[in-house]
Amino acid sequence: MVKDIDIVKRLFKDYTVKHFKKIIIAILFSFLVAGSTSGIAYLLDPAIEKIFIQKDKTLIYLIPLLIILAFFTKGISLYLAKVIMISVSQELKADVQKDMLKSLIASDTNFIDSAHTGKFISNLTNDVNMLVNLISTALLNVFKDSLSLIGLMAVMFYQNWKLSILAIIMIPMASFVARSLAKRMIKATDQTMIQSSVFTTRLVEIFKNHKLIKIFQKEDHENLRSAKEIDGLKDRVVKMMVIFNRNTPIMESLTGIMIAALIFYSGILIDNGELKINNFFSFLAAMMLAYQPVKSLAGLNIAINQGITGAKRVLPIVDLVNEVKDNPKLPNINIKDGNIIFNEVNFKYGNDEKKVLKSANLDIKGGKMTALVGLSGAGKSTIMNLIPRFYDPNSGSILIDGQSIHQVNIYSLRKNISVVSQETTLFDDTVKNNINYANLGASDDEIMLAAKNSYADEFIQKLPNGYETIIGENGVRLSGGEKQRLSIARAMLKKSTIILLDEATSSLDSDTEEKIQNAITLLTKNKTTLVIAHRLSTILNANMIYVVKEGKIVTNGSHEKLLSNSEIYKNFYEKQLKKG
Repeated sequence: MVKDIDIVKRLFKDYTVKHFKKIIIAILFSFLVAGSTSGIAYLLDPAIEKIFIQKDKTLIYLIPLLIILAFFTKGISLYLAKVIMISVSQELKADVQKDMLKSLIASDTNFIDSAHTGKFISNLTNDVNMLVNLISTALLNVFKDSLSLIGLMAVMFYQNWKLSILAIIMIPMASFVARSLAKRMIKATDQTMIQSSVFTTRLVEIFKNHKLIKIFQKEDHENLRSAKEIDGLKDRVVKMMVIFNRNTPIMESLTGIMIAALIFYSGILIDNGELKINNFFSFLAAMMLAYQPVKSLAGLNIAINQGITGAKRVLPIVDLVNEVKDNPKLPNINIKDGNIIFNEVNFKYGNDEKKVLKSANLDIKGGKMTALVGLSGAGKSTIMNLIPRFYDPNSGSILIDGQSIHQVNIYSLRKNISVVSQETTLFDDTVKNNINYANLGASDDEIMLAAKNSYADEFIQKLPNGYETIIGENGVRLSGGEKQRLSIARAMLKKSTIILLDEATSSLDSDTEEKIQNAITLLTKNKTTLVIAHRLSTILNANMIYVVKEGKIVTNGSHEKLLSNSEIYKNFYEKQLKKG
């Protein structure tokens, strides 16, 4: 298990060092804050002695001016130190979030599928904020408050060492309270972050499924569930803040006891002639001013532990080690014919014991259409996902034109593959940007040609702003058929050698279905195409059909051959015939 000190060292090395110059400047301003704060306390000594006791009129203007200057210096220095650290904290936050997103974007599909989107959002927001607070705010307070405390303690010892010793005795008591509260704070913070992640997950679910909620009339149900999550988060935050602020009454009580003891002892010292009244007031001012840094330092342990708790959630994401490993130094894949061979491929998801694919063997001919037929859950989508290496098989090999896809770099492999899925994925962006996502350097003419060939141009021209129309989250402002045509246009623009097609047109009207089928015909012409067949026409047009059952390739052949030799295929075909 990683130690807390190792986490702090890692954060310093990876995220703080690059901002060290700014931090040093903030620390220098902290020296000014400490010096001016100590100066304020010290100036009460000559102010009382010279002005009020000795009635020296020559200093009646100078000392007040010096006090004003000290307060001004403290205010400006504190402001500049905080502004610098705010800048550093936001830069740190951006650095951490960039590293997290870089890691998440590059992470395995299996990892992204293993947790809810809400958890990752919570990691990127709440956990990062706590981590950054550790690096920036806590770091500044350590120097600012420590320096101020040292300066004020120097004034206190200068005025009277006996009173100072008595005051110092109270500091370990404050530290003991802080350590005791920190243990409870760690647990409360962890529980709060978990509940926050659950609440974020609930929000994502509500926004994602709002139509489902309405059609099944589950508004009240979701309100109750959401209220439960909100109340749970509220209770956790309240508990955390109660623990955090529990040091306030304790510190106030300790301070009261300390002041009472000091006043009592000061009276004795004044009676004995060991302490002058001006020394006492200067000492008292220094001690009162020291209260804030002592309180801040006492609570610093809690802030540090909160930050470490956040770091324990963030750094594992930054340090993700992918199961699907890429080596950019491997050669580019060289595709000529586009022949794809599966040789004894076995696969299972994560720690599942059940194999999804069992010794799968396929010979997908280049430039031809190969169809996968089988019941839902048979392993068809898994076969597709293995080709672009969204997942890697547990054993066996996959070759493209005789080259193992594990012996070439992933970038060159995926550059030659386009995927058109029944679950169309679009960005909340313009039509144009959704199409040219496949090729950001494409010209407007190329984008329009892809749109025309996919029969998308006809509806794009009717949109309010044409190609510049924002289509909403996942194309919410478009119909299912329109979204599919944009997806096909995007694939066309990529001009890939291999097309992976999870066809789904059964729910569309005949006119739209025909257009999409024509677009798919253009997309797949002379391309190596692997299609999960949903339509009768696709099955009939396929050059080779593989029947998949419970992770096994049970048979393959042409349509006519399978009709006569495979009962599974015959039943599947007859069902499609009835649908048609």
